[in-house]
Formats: sequence, C-alpha cells, structure tokens
Amino acid sequence: MELITGKVVIISIFLVIITMIETLAYSTRISGARVKLIATAGSLFSTLVIISRFSTMIQQPLTAKLIAEAPTLNKLDFIEGQYRVLIGATSIGVLIGIFLFPSFINIFSRALMQLSNQEGSMIALIKSQMNKKSMKKIFTYFRLPRLTYLKGVTKNTIPRRLFVINVIISAVLSIGVLSSLYASMLVPEDYAPTALMSSGIINGIATILLTLFVDPKASVLTDRVMKNESEEIYLKSYSITMIASKLVGTVVAQLLFIPAAYYVAWFAKFI
Repeated sequence: MELITGKVVIISIFLVIITMIETLAYSTRISGARVKLIATAGSLFSTLVIISRFSTMIQQPLTAKLIAEAPTLNKLDFIEGQYRVLIGATSIGVLIGIFLFPSFINIFSRALMQLSNQEGSMIALIKSQMNKKSMKKIFTYFRLPRLTYLKGVTKNTIPRRLFVINVIISAVLSIGVLSSLYASMLVPEDYAPTALMSSGIINGIATILLTLFVDPKASVLTDRVMKNESEEIYLKSYSITMIASKLVGTVVAQLLFIPAAYYVAWFAKFI
C-alpha cells in the first residue's frame, strides 16, 4: 500500500490552508496599526483563528481514519510515515503564509477599512467584495517578499524569549492530535479512548500558554504603537518573530512527535 494516498493528499492540502490562515492572521495587527483600527483588527484576527480551529476539528476525523485503513503489517511505521507527511504539510503552510505575509498586510488594511464601513458585518464585507472589480483590485495588493521588509529589524527588536515560547507552543499544537492518535495504537485497546481524548488536554495547555504569554504581549505592543510610545518596527519584529517561530515549531514537531506519543500512552495508563 502506498504511503501517500489520496486521503493523505486531501488532509495535507487542508493542513496547508489551515496553517497558512493562522500565519497570515499575525499580519492583521500591523494592518490595524497602519489604518488606526486596532479593535477591528483584533476582531478579524479572532475570526481567522476561529476559522482555522474549526477547520482543524473537521480534519481530525479524516486523520483518525488513516489508522483504520492502514495495512496490518508494520502498521506503526506506516502511520508514522503518513503522520510525518502531515506535519510536513504544516511547515509548507507556514512557508506559504510567510511568502504572502507582505501582501496580506495590504489586503487586510483594505479589509479593515471596508469592515469598518460595513459596521463590523463580515457577511456584508464578503458580499461587497464578491464582484469582478473588487477581485481585480485585490490582486494589485500582492507584493513579492523582499529583504527590504526586514529593514530596521535587529536582535534588539526581536523578543527572543517569545520566540522560544512560541516554538514550543507551535510544536505542541502541530502534534497534539497526531501524537494522541498514534498513542492509541501503543496502548491496550481499553486505554485507546483515553489516549485519544488526551489531545484536548495537550492542545488546551498550549492554548492557555498562548493566551497567557503571547496574546497580551501583542495587544500591549499594538496599543503602544498606536499611542506613539513605541515604533512600528517593534510590532513588525513581533510579527516576524511569531511567523518564524511558528515555522521552527513545525520542524521541532517532527522531533517531538514520537516521544510525545509515548508520553501520551504513559499518561493514558497512569490516570
């Protein structure tokens, strides 16, 4: 049986889109600061994150079904190979998001102004843009990434501790579900449901860390830029830190995948 099946390709495309959206969401704060619509930018950021989280929930049953369809011979190795392909797809999604990042700063800036004109209605915003003229205009905002975008970004403007924290969070979120599914094959059948349910705890902890250490930093920094208490380069450096650490996190996830699965298997038996 082939390692990369049609279902693996479909799930991979799904993951690429999800992680791309999550990566591009970080550009909304820069857009909000530029057009002076911070609260609206926060709303758009939350909407994009919710969309990506909901998409992840749809993708999970498909990922779990790969176990049922795997060959009996060398099943663990086969599933490990397929899941590593899926983790690799998240890295590709982040890379595409990084490539499109400068373009979406411009696109989201326009979207925020339009959203403000539509009194905060996302549905009205989408309907107003569903015409040939608006679609053509969107393409004029696309810009190829250039090194000049990094002008002014130095080691002093990069929050290094935040980089490390987000690498860990991104790695955990990338493998939370996959490690739990893999762990369900490492434990006796009676413990499999416990291992599967552990993904919620793992991802929940990562989400709490994100809420406690990452989001407040971004909000305060954005407010300071708006009040001219900090330069915009610090907000740009924050965004670059987040997307770069997210990419590194997906690579680290490849290293943590199997150890995390064995930890979940131990946890499922321990509790």
